[in-house]
Amino acid sequence: MRASQFWKKSPGLLAKLKRLLPAGEFTDDPSVCAAYAGDKWFAAHVPDAVALPRSAESVSKLLRFAHEHRIPVTTRGAGHGYVGGCVPAHGGIVLSVERLNRIREIHARDFVAVTQPGVMTQSLQDAVERKGLFYPPDPASRSDCSIGGNIATNAGGPRCLKYGTTRDYVLGLEVVLADGTITCLGSRTHKNKSGFDLGRIFVGSEGLLGVITEATLKLIPLPPYRAALAVGFPSMKDTARALRAIFADGFLPCALEVADEFTLAAAQKRTGSQRLAGCRGHMIVELDGQERSVRGEIRDLEKIVRRHRPRFVERASGAGECEKLWQIRREFSYALRDTGLTKLNEDIVVPRGRLEDLFRFTAALQKKSGLPIACFGHAGDGNIHTNVMVDYAQPGARERSEAALDALFGQVLAWGGVITGEHGIGLAKKRWWPTAASVEARELHRRVKRALDPRGILNPGKFV
Repeated sequence: MRASQFWKKSPGLLAKLKRLLPAGEFTDDPSVCAAYAGDKWFAAHVPDAVALPRSAESVSKLLRFAHEHRIPVTTRGAGHGYVGGCVPAHGGIVLSVERLNRIREIHARDFVAVTQPGVMTQSLQDAVERKGLFYPPDPASRSDCSIGGNIATNAGGPRCLKYGTTRDYVLGLEVVLADGTITCLGSRTHKNKSGFDLGRIFVGSEGLLGVITEATLKLIPLPPYRAALAVGFPSMKDTARALRAIFADGFLPCALEVADEFTLAAAQKRTGSQRLAGCRGHMIVELDGQERSVRGEIRDLEKIVRRHRPRFVERASGAGECEKLWQIRREFSYALRDTGLTKLNEDIVVPRGRLEDLFRFTAALQKKSGLPIACFGHAGDGNIHTNVMVDYAQPGARERSEAALDALFGQVLAWGGVITGEHGIGLAKKRWWPTAASVEARELHRRVKRALDPRGILNPGKFV
């Protein structure tokens, strides 16, 4: 039964819930509820109420009440997801963690940070870097997304090639379970084999298993120097060959990004960059470490890429120059939106050896479907953002886009890849979940869900 239906039958229930939480932490104001109806995807559903707790204790009270009365609760971070993961599909209560926004501790000797989930990712990174420390996970939206959302989706980013994803930095979590139980999992040590690794069950769980109210994260020393190359190529084939040569020569960059012709044309139009004119492939490769070694390695890396017919090679030295070079990469999504087409952003991942096959397949799919397909992203680990660009005003565009996604996901899975590398399943990929996971894997997901959320109140309507 939806929450709104329940409250109509039990008029005193809503008033009781308002009294349960401190002032200002709960509202059913329609204008507020409307602001929490969706994320950056295309679906929205207005909740019946919004909770804005300031403590784990408030989260516990709310969930205990919701569990008792079977009221749906959908947790929300910064609302910057791309798959409708925080859309309250069954109404009920949206639980926003935006006020749980304090960095509790940055400990230089233990190399840990303790933070609440509403802290913005870049804010945490800036704070730890001021102490000479490093939190590597760097989703492109890091200035807009929160640590809690990163944990819920196991966010990645360009640097995960060398440093890994969010999961690799979660040492411990404070989690409120569906029945209101507050539990602390993991520790602040960098190694721990005390029982099951229960904390990481919640990493990538998309709000289906519990509410994260605090995270203890691993930090590492901040690399003292960075250098990068931006390289334009006459084709994606040359781009892919240069990429393969970098790994063949024993380099492990901290980031290695590529972009295709459609993406580059849109970026040139947005930025006015003449350097991108005529480029049909583009690469950004970055190294970090000690200055002397990085300066030598970036010269060697430049020799490698120059063997693959580049139209231009631009070198950046030091953090400031590198950030300027990366600015073009941060414009890609905005440039694609500038086309006026609807961007269906699919974060597929293929085995790294299949990158050239992927670029050939998407070029053929573009011709077959009649829809532009723009590819860019984290080539170093096979996570390519494959954007099907759609003009829904054209007759049959919706059907052609769905058929294109069916073909894309089918081929990616046939290669041993996956349909999402960092955005999650949410609502956007729900219909492909039965294809992406075996019967046995889906049943195991259901067992875990039933064990932790037996009444199914957490983020209902999603893939489990």
